[in-house]
Amino acid sequence: MQLRLSRSIVGVSEAEAVRRVIEEDGYLGMGAETRRFEEELAAWFGVEPWQVITTNTGTAALTLAVDSLFADSRLPERGGALPKVLVPSLTFVASFQAIVAAGCRPVACDVLPQTGTLDLRDAERRLDGDVVAIMPVHYASNPWHLDDVHDFARRKGLRVIEDAAHAFGCRHHGRKIGSFGDLVCFSFDGIKNITSGEGGCLVAFDRECAQRAADARLLAVEGDTRSRFAGTRTWTPDIKRLGWRFHLSNIMAAIGRVQLARLEPEFIPARRALAAQYASLLGDVPHLALLETDPEDFIVPHILPVRVLDGRKDAFKAAMEARGIPTGVHYKPNHLHSFFAAPPLPVCERLYAELVTLPLHPGLSAEDVETVCRAAREALI
Repeated sequence: MQLRLSRSIVGVSEAEAVRRVIEEDGYLGMGAETRRFEEELAAWFGVEPWQVITTNTGTAALTLAVDSLFADSRLPERGGALPKVLVPSLTFVASFQAIVAAGCRPVACDVLPQTGTLDLRDAERRLDGDVVAIMPVHYASNPWHLDDVHDFARRKGLRVIEDAAHAFGCRHHGRKIGSFGDLVCFSFDGIKNITSGEGGCLVAFDRECAQRAADARLLAVEGDTRSRFAGTRTWTPDIKRLGWRFHLSNIMAAIGRVQLARLEPEFIPARRALAAQYASLLGDVPHLALLETDPEDFIVPHILPVRVLDGRKDAFKAAMEARGIPTGVHYKPNHLHSFFAAPPLPVCERLYAELVTLPLHPGLSAEDVETVCRAAREALI
């Protein structure tokens, strides 16, 4: 098989789960299968079922998390200054789009050069009275100094919304990401650590936020989650706030349940072994640097970005492509997009000029990684 940068790892078990929903359940929308997925996720995280709100995308989970902070939806036409959310610029555009969609303003922050994660010192310089939350992004599955982020937020009176799209299965100092915190958001799209085809979830540690998010994903129909999980509908609803159609279908939940069962025996060992092999083979390659992680953290890598130094990024990518090795770039900093334009962030921009993502997914073999690393060495020597 031709090398792929990333790919979905699904098969007969996932297909059988979808068949079961179609032929035996017969209801394809949000219902009992979605409820079971939420219960299994809650058991895996070690939290209560009410804390897990599944969604149709990770972006939807982020949007609901920001929106849940407010008793009333924050819409620009309501007037006044928009609430602000501190967020690293080096992230997928979903983080910024979700903040805007929830009626808030993203404040682009710089990152640390060794990790690509949020620079708290830079974030602190951007604080003002309109900032209500901070959104650390676990870039490349790295929950770098997450306890420091929570300490910072407590001192400054901010809520913490973790963009943990890359970090399902990871642990910070022994604790699963999603088992603690404030509001933690995951993505289950096709190439993440587990997939439901498309999907995501929010784990909330505030019951009011959880209830607002659960309602808002169903067009803000109060109590509709309970009705659908019971196999009924809410026919005389009351709508008091903005909502979205963000719920997860039974079909997607069925795929997600199979994937969750495969995570620990299959996906985690494969991803960690491949990443360790990359680290071993690339550690001494000239003009190339690996991103740092905390040795006390348990990383289940979703992507494998490396830094190509000394202005060699473009030539490196071209040389890899010529050898049949696909590469990517994660990500163009958001403050460089026209819609989110902001003053320069020097570290983000320097990393953008260096970062190249190499192939990583459980479908790779050890021989595939050797091929990639050999090509990388040849391209840089």
